[in-house]
Formats: sequence, structure tokens, C-alpha cells
Amino acid sequence: MASRVRSVVWSESAQRSLDEVIHYIANDSRSAAGRVLEAALDVAASLTRLSARGRVVPELDDPAIREVFVFDYRLMYRVEETRVVVVAFLHGARDFANWRTKQGLE
Repeated sequence: MASRVRSVVWSESAQRSLDEVIHYIANDSRSAAGRVLEAALDVAASLTRLSARGRVVPELDDPAIREVFVFDYRLMYRVEETRVVVVAFLHGARDFANWRTKQGLE
């Protein structure tokens, strides 16, 4: 059975978060920043065919919103009919409740 192919798009806030993380890491190590960026983009690209690969975000308990870990970061995404939207790129130790409130996901 052929798997469904979806496009992958990044929300503006997820793009900003990824940029901030990469700049922060680059202050200590440009090579480490490059590895994190490459891994995040590779994981996101893999969602075109493997959108169900991530686990449901436990704090949200919504089967449409899933996450995959990239090193210490949570790449969270929403699965839609024809696309996958990356909604967040957060450090695993970050205050998830604060992000959730800002996104209006309560």
C-alpha cells in the first residue's frame, strides 16, 4: 500500500524558534548548530511520508498534534489532510505550559 504524501510547512513561530535555537547554539559551536539544523530539517522532511511517526503530544492529547525529538528539542507538528504544519521547535526542558498559552491551545 502506498503511503500518503503530504507537504510540510513551518509556521512562522516554529521558524523563529528554530532560528533562535540555531543562533544560540552557534555562539558556542557552529558545527553543533549545523548538526541540529540539519537534523531538524531532515526530520521535518521525513514527515511528507511518515506523518504518523511521532508520538501524540502528551500534554495536549490531540491525535492530530504529534512530536518527534531532535536531540534535546521537541519538533511538534499538526497533521492535516494534505499537509503537515510544524507548529513548534522547543527545548525539551522549556516551560511547555507557557508555549501552550501563547498558542491558544488551552
